[in-house]
Amino acid sequence: MGWFKRIQEGITTSTNEKKETPEGLWYQCPKCKHITSTEEHEHNLHVCIKCNFHERINAKEYFSILFDDGKFKELDPDMIALDPLTFEDTKKYKNRLTQTKKKTGLKDAITTGFGKIDGKPVVIACMNFNFIGGSMGSVVGEKISRAIQHAIKKKCGFIMISKSGGARMMEAAFSLMQMAKTSANLSLLSEAKLPYISFLTDPTTGGVTASFAMLGDVNIAEPGALIGFAGPRVVKETIGKSLPEGFQTSEFVLDHGFLDFIVERKNLKSKLSLLLDMFLDYKKQ
Repeated sequence: MGWFKRIQEGITTSTNEKKETPEGLWYQCPKCKHITSTEEHEHNLHVCIKCNFHERINAKEYFSILFDDGKFKELDPDMIALDPLTFEDTKKYKNRLTQTKKKTGLKDAITTGFGKIDGKPVVIACMNFNFIGGSMGSVVGEKISRAIQHAIKKKCGFIMISKSGGARMMEAAFSLMQMAKTSANLSLLSEAKLPYISFLTDPTTGGVTASFAMLGDVNIAEPGALIGFAGPRVVKETIGKSLPEGFQTSEFVLDHGFLDFIVERKNLKSKLSLLLDMFLDYKKQ
């Protein structure tokens, strides 16, 4: 009856006068469906306050969390991928690159930087999943290699944050060559007696897992991250059997001896700082 009364009294609100809620003000957790404000979700480092689900974030967010005051020097910021094979599937590779750059504001699937964690110099390379699935192409391999060389030059630790669907098929063998190149450069880092900390996030799969992601002096991961070579669906179809519960999650991988420990995002900086202290005597530097 209240609605009819409002009509009779002429106090209804027209469609044109209604105010829509602006998009992007709320975040719904894809795991538990809990709804919170975007501001609160960002304040909690993009981790669900109810179920602790770690949302995927990119280099911009990780660097702001890890580097002191969020300050760092980006390395090789203008390096871009070419199209050596003139590859084309549903669209031309060069067009895909152009569109992805425009959409994400990124040059490629990785960002590298030099800065400090609790006053300790460090080089960090972080993959960006929203750039063609964080796929490993020539630029990714080259920037990782140069980042390692920069760590050797500065005599500091190197941290790799992996988040990738694997090798970039549009570059074929050029992509697969990055597995050997990055691994070779990591051996030079080891010869220089400098630490390599590999941090695996959701997802870390394919050629990335088969190369630099699992070669750390210490291998750590975020809770619930998918870590493996082939994805669970492919594995299940290949062996024709049901997979164990939680198969290829970071917890599963830890239980089977492929990780050293799992760390929540809120504790990441302090844990990395502690690891750097364990490997290097900064008082002598």
